[in-house]
Amino acid sequence: MRNLQQLTRPNIWNLKPYSSARDEYSGNEATVFLDANENPYNSPLNRYPDPLQKELKKKISKIKGVPEECIFLGNGSDEAIDMIYRCFTVPGVDNVVAIDPTYGMYRVCADINGVEYRPVRLNDDYDIDADAILAQCDNNTKAIWICSPNNPTGNDLNHDVIRKIIERFDAFVVVDEAYSDFSTRKSLRYEITEYPNLIVLNTMSKAWGCAAIRLGMTYAQADVIRIFNNVKYPYNINLLTQNQAANILDNAINVEGWVKTILLERSRMIEAMKMLPICEKVYPTDANFFLAKMNDAQGVYNYLTDKGIIVRNRTNVVMCDNCLRITVGKKSENNELLGALRTYNK
Repeated sequence: MRNLQQLTRPNIWNLKPYSSARDEYSGNEATVFLDANENPYNSPLNRYPDPLQKELKKKISKIKGVPEECIFLGNGSDEAIDMIYRCFTVPGVDNVVAIDPTYGMYRVCADINGVEYRPVRLNDDYDIDADAILAQCDNNTKAIWICSPNNPTGNDLNHDVIRKIIERFDAFVVVDEAYSDFSTRKSLRYEITEYPNLIVLNTMSKAWGCAAIRLGMTYAQADVIRIFNNVKYPYNINLLTQNQAANILDNAINVEGWVKTILLERSRMIEAMKMLPICEKVYPTDANFFLAKMNDAQGVYNYLTDKGIIVRNRTNVVMCDNCLRITVGKKSENNELLGALRTYNK
């Protein structure tokens, strides 16, 4: 791997980060705060939140098995995705490589930051080819984007192949594990101490049922996390989000129950979909959704929207012709979808 200074955008490496009032204070527990020009009324919302979310990271560290100093929290995973571009890529010079098809924000953030985006198609089994990925890399490639389980295909990618890429590539490999809580495969976040160029993304939006609070988790070696902390806005995670995340983490047993129920419903839905004459194939999935190839995806999508049932039409995505991406909902919601599909007439 190139050293971290070589990989970091020069102005970011030389950046003198903003120091907030709460960053500068340390010591005994304070009772009088006259440092941040806050309104003294309307407690606790009148106070700025902890800029480094220390108490929340303690809880995440305990549950996720990652040291606190190796955790960055962002406004959804999208903040971390954008942060990687802002910290490590030079607009108009550098490029990134990504699997295709995959989550669309990797390309959007590349376009926003003026960075060339090089997609590499998955094989016919929707899996990854290390040689094909690495063949697209050059001296200006700063990151490889890998989503596993992948969106929109739903499947886990081969972790041995991902490790081969990490070991052979001299810049960052970003593995987005937004859906990993639904998979039986061990998370790659446990391997960040072994690989200095590995960055793993995770989120509270999926298994944890907290999409509304916008909290993304990034795991990497501590020196990488320090760069993110230097660049992020001072109070990027608000108090309401920190409190709600802490509450759900304290009740992790509920999440385990949700995941088990979703996986049971996923199996039931897939078997039911396979019996529909309008469904040609359901692809293997390790996520809380599945990709289904229909005989007329656009027609089925229009029919469902007329009935107030919304799925995702992926027919215009590469390698997803005539495919619908269907999220596993509550049993009642899933039954409503299946009932509508059973009465569909082209």
